[in-house]
Amino acid sequence: MMTQRSKSELVESIQPRYGKAKKAEKQKRLDEFTAATGFHRKYALRLLKHGHRLRRGKPKGRKAIYRGEVVLALEPVWEVYGRICSKRRHPYLPEGLKVLERCGEIQFSAETKQLLLRMSSATMDRCLRPVRVKSAHGLSTTKPGSLLKQAISVQTFTDWNEQQPGLVEIDLVAHCGETAEGQYLNTLTCTDLCTGWTEPVALQRHTQEAVRDARQAMRPDLPFPLLGIDSDNGSEFINDLLYRYCLQNQITFTRSRPYQKNDQAHVEQKNWSVVRHTVGYDRLPTEEEFAWLQSLYTDLRLSINFFQPVLKLIAKEHIGKQLVRKYDQARTPYQRILERKEIALDRKAHLTHLYVQLNPVALRTSIDQKVARLWKISK
Repeated sequence: MMTQRSKSELVESIQPRYGKAKKAEKQKRLDEFTAATGFHRKYALRLLKHGHRLRRGKPKGRKAIYRGEVVLALEPVWEVYGRICSKRRHPYLPEGLKVLERCGEIQFSAETKQLLLRMSSATMDRCLRPVRVKSAHGLSTTKPGSLLKQAISVQTFTDWNEQQPGLVEIDLVAHCGETAEGQYLNTLTCTDLCTGWTEPVALQRHTQEAVRDARQAMRPDLPFPLLGIDSDNGSEFINDLLYRYCLQNQITFTRSRPYQKNDQAHVEQKNWSVVRHTVGYDRLPTEEEFAWLQSLYTDLRLSINFFQPVLKLIAKEHIGKQLVRKYDQARTPYQRILERKEIALDRKAHLTHLYVQLNPVALRTSIDQKVARLWKISK
């Protein structure tokens, strides 16, 4: 069996003599050549007439456009805006670069900036592939509360409409490490279904009273009236304190089905992308860690609500056996609030005034420093 190199050498040796030979001799040489190489007669005839060059190395592909300075410029922008995925980052990139320029945090050349804005979301992910990492999973500490299940299974005042701000999902994230025994800190996560506005609040204990106090502390920071609360079946939510509070303030109170995490898909996603992605899975039991966690969330809530775009599912379609999901254009919770007519103008003005004063790089630096301090204490 001849190698490709041997076949090429044979072509180079026979071709000059084949071109000078007469018709009968050409036919004889062609028969010998096809028998030796196994080539089709038509292909062998074309080789002996025109020849070919032996390919060396890989064939040339399309010249790389996004390399060097533009790739180096993309990584710090990705870091500043919370390492979010390209589907969320891509639509916000023009506004994000404007904010960084306004704060004097970037000095890109005109060519680099133009290339950054031309990048597709897939190209961004490809350029960032070496620095993207996967995370672990934590423990579930939800203990069912059955006292008021029958009373909380119905909607009371407001229908659940994802197009109306003020209907929120709440859940607890346990910072218990590898064991749920003893005392440890928790985070109460509150996510608005319409705008994606998210509030993380640190809790010292996993109790009904701690959840009540955190809920009351969080409510003034919401840029909309609180109309509805949806929780899981944990006893920290399914209790008389929260039930009576919702009755007195005419807040719709509903609960998810047991063991059905998709019923609270919005807040479950934020548990990972906001809390776990930032704080991690270490055990945090002390008061010093509680103080640092509170301080961390003061910066984190501003970063995620003003500078991290979110996607909203707008349609599902079955095509054969495949489920195709369609999403709207990614926008930050702040941008979505400005679009809502239900939000008061003075509240929008307050948020806009706050937005122009914020520096995303300073926020990210402060968040990283506080996280590093928190992890140092926990070790």
